[in-house]
Amino acid sequence: MAISLRRGIISARKLIFLKPSFRCSEISYISSSNSNQSNVISETSLFGIHHLESSNQSGLDYLKECRRGFAKGKKSKNSDSGSIAEVVDIGPSLKANTSALMEAAQVALSKELSQLRTNRASTGLVDHLLIETSSGKISLNRVCAVSVLDAQTISISPYDPKTLMKPVENALRESPLGINPKVDGDRLIVPIPPMTKETMQAMCKVVAKAGEDVKLSIRRARQKAIDMIKQASSSMPKDDLKRLEKEIDEMNKKYSKSTEDMCKAKEKEINSPS
Repeated sequence: MAISLRRGIISARKLIFLKPSFRCSEISYISSSNSNQSNVISETSLFGIHHLESSNQSGLDYLKECRRGFAKGKKSKNSDSGSIAEVVDIGPSLKANTSALMEAAQVALSKELSQLRTNRASTGLVDHLLIETSSGKISLNRVCAVSVLDAQTISISPYDPKTLMKPVENALRESPLGINPKVDGDRLIVPIPPMTKETMQAMCKVVAKAGEDVKLSIRRARQKAIDMIKQASSSMPKDDLKRLEKEIDEMNKKYSKSTEDMCKAKEKEINSPS
């Protein structure tokens, strides 16, 4: 009887150790697919149910996480930094800079055209003339008040007639405008003589040359913008690049047309009688 009882106890002990061993082998097989999980279960877990169940839970959690990742479909990230790449829109700043360059070219043209002689009196004819003073050369409009008396007469009043009258008179006579100022008290009266046909043709050539120079500057600004668009081709969608290039071309056409209109208006002013 005692022998039978001892054999029963030994068989029960064998069953206890066999069951955990079997469960542990299953979990080891499941978790072996992940290199980080392969070493979770140690040899000592074969002799403790608590370690066995915690390892089993880790393996199941890993499988669930893998399935969840595949189901959602994650965005591609930079493998080095782990951050999602952002697309930078250069459109607003590029258009603003290009427009500023083209606008500056037109402002320079407007100033140059205002200095060209026509058959009508204009303050722009003499504003830019340089006057010799004790402090150096200064533009006429900084030391004199200039006004138009009529279609063919300009009035120039120096702020300090005693020291500036003679230098202003000399600057007017030596200018390429072909004018002959007359002293009238504390001011100078400058009659604008009518231009000859040859002079008008020469002035129109100057206008055309100035217009071509400005249109060239506008085209350079456009080409600079196109080059920057090409450099950004790897970081912006193609549709956005095409749209931006089209907007730059439209800007180029707009300023070129405006330049042509300015030159035509000036040529008309030159050729028109007083």
